[in-house]
Amino acid sequence: MVAQLRGGNVIMGHTQFLPGYCILLPKHVTPTLNDLDLKERVAYLKDMSIVGDALLHCTQAYRINYEILGNTSNYLHAHIFPRYKKEPLIRKKLPVWLYSKKYWLEPKYWFNPKRDDQLKNKLTNYLKRVSQ
Repeated sequence: MVAQLRGGNVIMGHTQFLPGYCILLPKHVTPTLNDLDLKERVAYLKDMSIVGDALLHCTQAYRINYEILGNTSNYLHAHIFPRYKKEPLIRKKLPVWLYSKKYWLEPKYWFNPKRDDQLKNKLTNYLKRVSQ
């Protein structure tokens, strides 16, 4: 868990080959963005963009990719991917999902507290500060 915000809860992604990859979950399980009432929807989308701000502030990312797909999981969640200039040019032009399966499946890329807690804590502190 990174932070609890008004519109949802932020967690680190299971894989961290793009350091800082986060997922935003709504406050309660819901199938789609459109199933939230308008107030909840606005809070959720605002928080999604604030997580992007946190990633830009706390990492060396040059842009953020936001994705709400809903094609395989029947519950709302937003993927928030920092993108880096050090990525190969071909990768920068393609969705993150087209990275090789090894980045998603090999344990060396999975979230590791020893390696990733410092960034997680930076994100937590940033989000606490700006979401009050």
